[in-house]
Amino acid sequence: MPLQATIKAAIRGSHTRALDLAAAAFPLDKVASIELLDGVGVNQADRLFTDQRTITASANDDLDLAAVLTDAFGQVITFARVKAILIVAAAANVNDLVVGAAAANAFVGPFGASTHTIKVRPGGMLLLACADATGWAVTAGTGDILRVANGAGGSSVVYDIIIIGASA
Repeated sequence: MPLQATIKAAIRGSHTRALDLAAAAFPLDKVASIELLDGVGVNQADRLFTDQRTITASANDDLDLAAVLTDAFGQVITFARVKAILIVAAAANVNDLVVGAAAANAFVGPFGASTHTIKVRPGGMLLLACADATGWAVTAGTGDILRVANGAGGSSVVYDIIIIGASA
């Protein structure tokens, strides 16, 4: 099952201001993209996980990146390296999502340390991507848990997640 993916981040818009005799405008159109083909090297990936998940109030969703998640075809996935993570928080969420800092065996990846986290506000998104051969290493049993937590009590949160990576 070959994998091919395009990862894009884009900001398009304009900033205008009325001046004395005319209006000034600054158009902005920045697109960054990474193309990944099937494999485990530079610009390559061979593993894909996608899901929509719900976390109850004050709970955690610990995603084991080594031999627990399944792909769209029901096959167990083991990531050796992660190349991209996209997390999209539902706009109807009341609480933030808190990504990172699993209590044990934390996937450090792009976070810098096992205690670091990133908050994703309701309706917000987090996109992390790299194209090099190294990616972000997953170490089975000691560094393979990606935590997504509900940032508060009172209500559940819903999020979509996509993880792209390599098996070696």
